[in-house]
Amino acid sequence: MIPVYHQTDRTIIRMTYLLIALGGALGSVSRYWLSGVVAHRIGETFPWGTLWVNVSGCVVIGFIATLTGPDGRIFAGSDTRQFLMAGICGGYTTFSSFGLQTLNLLREGDWLRAAAYVIGSVVLCLIGVWLGHLGAAVLNSTPGH
Repeated sequence: MIPVYHQTDRTIIRMTYLLIALGGALGSVSRYWLSGVVAHRIGETFPWGTLWVNVSGCVVIGFIATLTGPDGRIFAGSDTRQFLMAGICGGYTTFSSFGLQTLNLLREGDWLRAAAYVIGSVVLCLIGVWLGHLGAAVLNSTPGH
């Protein structure tokens, strides 16, 4: 069955996407800026900027999720949470979502799935980067390039 949306439903859905897009833009610009500042101050021999962004993003999403969650001190509507968590934090670093999802699995006592998620994410993402690298290397070495 195909869901039927009324005009107001479509407007709400579009507004949510716009809020997430705006948050994503703010988050990605913040990531670029902070990563550059950290790399400039500490050096670029190790990806300190990226590490700093990933850790700080995890701190921020954990704080927001708990503070505005069902048992939290501050009520935040769905759009506000999406703007902050999927938008800003997601644009800033998707590692924050990974950290929050892993924490949720651990809090539910699902240690096996949490471990599988961590190991699977790291291994599969590294394989993905490697496959992407190989594909681009093949294109780069194709005659007529």
